[in-house]
Amino acid sequence: MSVAVIRFPGTLDHESAARAVAGAGLEPRYAWHADDALPVGTEAVVIPGGFSYGDHLRSGAIASRAPIMKSISELAEREAPVLGICNGFQILCESGLLPGALRPNASLSFICRQAELEVADDATPWTGGVDAGAVLSIPIKHHDGAWFGDPGAGRVVLRYRGENPNGSVDAVAGIANAAGNVMGLMPHPEEACDALLGSTDGRALFSAL
Repeated sequence: MSVAVIRFPGTLDHESAARAVAGAGLEPRYAWHADDALPVGTEAVVIPGGFSYGDHLRSGAIASRAPIMKSISELAEREAPVLGICNGFQILCESGLLPGALRPNASLSFICRQAELEVADDATPWTGGVDAGAVLSIPIKHHDGAWFGDPGAGRVVLRYRGENPNGSVDAVAGIANAAGNVMGLMPHPEEACDALLGSTDGRALFSAL
């Protein structure tokens, strides 16, 4: 499977995302925000984290209007898997591909630590093979990561277990569209794919493809 990893000015985690994709036996291919189309043969998309356009207007707002987003939207309409991680989650919400919005953490401070997530929906392309109720240990690193919206407008896929570190509504850590193919999450599964980093639980979300 060919997976496009999208890069914007300010994207930071594209190399980690590409390694996670390759580690799952998939083929990562970089795509630039100004491209008019995704790489030929793209079957899935990962929008990694970072600070697209420096978050100057609003996190993910400028990137959501980039030329490449039209092709991503068209692919999503065909129910191909699309994953947004951290800033990628913000971009998907700003583009309307996912419900809700990401606002500053309740603490109004940047958070960087390991978090426990409970799988709430095991029937998406990103959680296949992971039982509902399973707990994943995946790091978070964000300032504007509190999801705000109606949980019933999509499918809650992941919830923070125990502590809700950023004040997200319903402890949402990851949510998908109604079809389940487009998913966004604030935690970084690409940074939990090597035992040297303390956890390999993030592999499951890529291997599910």
